[in-house]
Amino acid sequence: MKKVTIYDTTLRDGAQAEEMNLTALDKVHIARKLDELGIHYIEAGWPGANPTDAKFFDEIKGYSFKTARLAAFGSTHLTRCTPDDCPNLAALLAAQTPVVTIFGKSWDLHATTALGISLERNLEIIHNSVAFLARRVDEVIFDAEHFFDGYKHNPEYAVTVLRTAHEAGAARLILCDTNGGTLTASITEAIQAVTAALPEASLGIHAHNDSELAVANSLEAVRMGASQVQGTINGYGERCGNANLCSVIPNLELKMDIQTIGKENLKRLLATSHFVSETANLRPFMRQPFVGASAFAHKGGIHVSAILKDSKTYEHIDPISVGNAQRVLLSDQAGKSNILFKAKELGYELDKNDPTVNTLLKELKLKESMGYEYSVADASFELMLQEALGMKLDYFSFRHFFVVDAKREEDAEPFTEATVIINVKGQVEHTAATGMGPVNALDRALRKGLERFYPKLSEVRLLDFKVRVLSGAVRDTGGTASFVRVLIETGDKYERWTTMGVSHNIIEASWQAVVDAINYKLFRDDKRRAEGIE
Repeated sequence: MKKVTIYDTTLRDGAQAEEMNLTALDKVHIARKLDELGIHYIEAGWPGANPTDAKFFDEIKGYSFKTARLAAFGSTHLTRCTPDDCPNLAALLAAQTPVVTIFGKSWDLHATTALGISLERNLEIIHNSVAFLARRVDEVIFDAEHFFDGYKHNPEYAVTVLRTAHEAGAARLILCDTNGGTLTASITEAIQAVTAALPEASLGIHAHNDSELAVANSLEAVRMGASQVQGTINGYGERCGNANLCSVIPNLELKMDIQTIGKENLKRLLATSHFVSETANLRPFMRQPFVGASAFAHKGGIHVSAILKDSKTYEHIDPISVGNAQRVLLSDQAGKSNILFKAKELGYELDKNDPTVNTLLKELKLKESMGYEYSVADASFELMLQEALGMKLDYFSFRHFFVVDAKREEDAEPFTEATVIINVKGQVEHTAATGMGPVNALDRALRKGLERFYPKLSEVRLLDFKVRVLSGAVRDTGGTASFVRVLIETGDKYERWTTMGVSHNIIEASWQAVVDAINYKLFRDDKRRAEGIE
């Protein structure tokens, strides 16, 4: 089986992405997670470029890696220096990594315009830099910056740059699509020329995604003989990003039968993807192939009916192979199959001819047309399912709420008070509470009336609160009178759950979501007691 090494540059190239800010400790954590995934090379950063990278290289010396080799990244020596007195090369050596990767100019335009030197001097700088490092570190990798643009404008010179680095001792030559504008057919043509001119050289690919082709170009480079792919987790990187290793790796392993990190490690891909995004404080992209939350999510009734018979009907791989899972969504496009699947997932075996299924389906489609979205609020759906099955929850009943919002001075904080009247176990509870805004005040007043009867409600914590203005919903009046959907994520020591409410009044929508959240907590507590869990 052909093998391809994976070179991760999330900590360097990925960190150049807009909104991407990593501390030295963040980089240490990500590097260790990449090693667990089985990545072969981790490009750790540019020594001396900034305090964060300097601190990282100092900190990382205290860790050992099972699979990965650390690489320090930098440029060829400065035009005014020799290798012996160049601070760039000195910083690379001071990082004490087994691998050093340097980039050099392979596009004649960059040599003459960006650096302002002759083409011959550019070759001299590349040769001297690579030779200097090759005598001092285990492995030197040469990134031929702008290689494909250089090859397009001056193919002979671009290939000469590669030959110069190879003869100076570079263990691998990386062909870079630095501007990300190369089409796949041009990748094929250029690599054919390089392999003909340098058949003994070991090649790699470093593609940017400015034309949405970084993954495709990386796969094509491998097909044409490249033995290393450089990229980043989740495709993070400058401008439009780099080749997304979360797509490159499974395509190589599962579609092209090429060994990279191995199929067992591949099952850690989703967890690694989420770890990096969470560490960077970036929201995971839900429609990302392979590892996105929507990658194996099914909404249409016909699709769901088919995957229940054979998942291959609408899934190109087994989601478990990349650590993901199949999901069935509930929506106005749902059919009976969606209801049956979701009910079974929640522990309820329903027959397709059960009248409950039709009742649920009609209710679901009606609610979805009003702006409800049960695909993101499983707890609210389960409560609706309970009601349809005749198991209506009666922990408490609503009678009245009243909310006052006031602001007395320009710079003062607004003042909010909520009054709630409910029936609980035959008693009328009339409570009031202040809070940081109307939703918080309502939540506190409601709990105040309930916790005497249900003490375990003190365990509940609000984890997230989202409001979205809906357009196109039934009775939508537009503007500030539009309908809104409120999603509340709540949790206790056992689990997390999401509930929702929809109304043209944001307080009413919030109230619906809060009531569902509390009802769900009480329902789950009853279920756990029945199962002997507590």
